[in-house]
Amino acid sequence: MDLIDDFEAARPRLLALAHRILGSFEDAEDVVQTAWLRTQTMDRTRIDNPGGWFTTVVGRLCLDHVRSRERRGELPLLSDAIPDDRLAVEEELLRREDVSRALLVLLGRLTTTQRVAYVMHDLFRIPFDEIADVLDTATSNAKKLASRARRRLEVVEPASAEEATRTSGHWQIVDAFLAAARGGDIDTLVALMAPDVVRAADPVLLPEGGAVEVVGNRAVAEETRYFTTRIHASIPMHVNGTPAAVIAPGGHPLATITFTFENDKITRIEIARLKPTDEVNARRPGTS
Repeated sequence: MDLIDDFEAARPRLLALAHRILGSFEDAEDVVQTAWLRTQTMDRTRIDNPGGWFTTVVGRLCLDHVRSRERRGELPLLSDAIPDDRLAVEEELLRREDVSRALLVLLGRLTTTQRVAYVMHDLFRIPFDEIADVLDTATSNAKKLASRARRRLEVVEPASAEEATRTSGHWQIVDAFLAAARGGDIDTLVALMAPDVVRAADPVLLPEGGAVEVVGNRAVAEETRYFTTRIHASIPMHVNGTPAAVIAPGGHPLATITFTFENDKITRIEIARLKPTDEVNARRPGTS
């Protein structure tokens, strides 16, 4: 095989790597295409390990891409800043490749170098010496960056057994609510909420003419029919230490859905733009 053939065989993995680092399939395609163009000018006999060389080139291009965004003062894209057709492509990618929506949201909370180190090592098992080459740093520092990323991605542990029991019950309600909303099960939704439940939402997240506040379990349940796309793009996550959900079409965060509970019923639902100060964490494995 020549170098181009080697690259084409590696392309799916390189695209997956770039997508996890950049958080955008469109940007990942651009980076991998640039790497392919560079490959065309290389002499196969000068490269001992084509797979490692491809990975290093793509990793450096991803790093340059993110740093260029930062120099331009660009913030990570929220989903409402991304065209619908592009979001549709990214949604299809998440389903086809079974990419974790929650993981993409969490990766967006890391620094650029932490994200590169974590994705390359923990997700793609790339040796730290190769990662250090991409980041232009020492191997020991690449290890530290991945370690810091893991700590930032750690789940929130309940402070006590009592809190763990309470939180587990709340997770069951959140899961049941999202499942019923996705399936259009109005009766189950009504049963999960208090009769006088209040749904409050940021006006910018509502369709034109949408009510900022809706009162009553039947009314709140009925209106979920108008938000099925966003509900399907929601993932249960800790938000500021409590069981909640994050709406993240294509893995790009948009908003949080937080719940207030009383006597195992939902008494309030708030839908708000995700803020930089919000603490978003993975749910603890085993919670249901």
